Amino acid sequence: MKKLKLIFVLPALAFLACSEDPVSDQIETENEPQTQTKNLNNANTEVAFPDEVGAKTEIYYTGLKLPVESVNGQYVYQGDIIIPKSKATKSPVKLVYEKGETPQNKSVGRTSAYWKDNTVYYDIDGSLPNKDRVYDAISHWEANTNLEFVKRSGQSNYIYFTPGSGCSSYVGMIGGKQNITLASGCTTGSTIHEIGHAVGLWHEQSRVDRDNHIKIHWDNIQTGRDYNFETYASAGYDGEEFTTSLDFNSIMMYSPYSFSKNGEPTITRRDGSLYSVQRSELSNGDIQGANAMYGGSGGGTSPNYVNGEEYTIAGLTVLRYNDKWYYYTRWGWRQVLLKDGTWYWA
Repeated sequence: MKKLKLIFVLPALAFLACSEDPVSDQIETENEPQTQTKNLNNANTEVAFPDEVGAKTEIYYTGLKLPVESVNGQYVYQGDIIIPKSKATKSPVKLVYEKGETPQNKSVGRTSAYWKDNTVYYDIDGSLPNKDRVYDAISHWEANTNLEFVKRSGQSNYIYFTPGSGCSSYVGMIGGKQNITLASGCTTGSTIHEIGHAVGLWHEQSRVDRDNHIKIHWDNIQTGRDYNFETYASAGYDGEEFTTSLDFNSIMMYSPYSFSKNGEPTITRRDGSLYSVQRSELSNGDIQGANAMYGGSGGGTSPNYVNGEEYTIAGLTVLRYNDKWYYYTRWGWRQVLLKDGTWYWA
């Protein structure tokens, strides 16, 4: 399972349409291959706008370039991840300053990523159908991780569960009100998945080492959607994983039929066989990663940073090594220091 690598780290998947089908946590199995259709339960994949394809563009966010779709005025990454426009730019933004230099445009591309004190504040749109899927998903997260979810009572940073055409979320705490959209067909398991993004998890199939475990069938991917299958390394991110191999049981894993244009699988095991994908619960790897990000049984004041892992903090993706922070530049790794929410060269 992949940890917070863009703050946003982690950053996604694809969801389905607004449907009146009853919510279920159906599991796709190898014996029952299913094509990606407008029925959310058939694809087991999350997308923000299932009936629309936006223009592909490239933006800079957290200091790195990302390929996104521009749909309905929003930047969408890997299907269901929303990139905040206010923190993205069309050109690189300075994120690390020399000692004594006065920071400029601090708000651009910056985000804290983690939820302070392991506490996620939330609210629910009164018009959201089937609110129990939200309560059930929250209970599942609380029962299995060090995170606590508290109903908002005036806090400025919070998750807002609201209706939408599909399922989507931002990755990590972006600051202020951040929507998790849930169409009628989004299941409890899909809600668990989107909460995973909101606390900082990305998609499992985009691990740096994924090609050791799966095969991407590029010819079966919808035209213009192939960038959704890039690894985080190809986007400029690298580093260790919380688990030693790709976790097929992760709730953050793409379906074998994600973004299929012809009913054939877009992802298989290395030997060409199908795999099962589940939207029922966090896997052991998901739990391990989340608890590594949010350490302490009582909810500490800061994340339990792991040496050898990458994190995105204050808009910059940095590597933790020997209890210090390093940022990768064209000249190699350089040590950086965080002071008052701004990064400086050490």
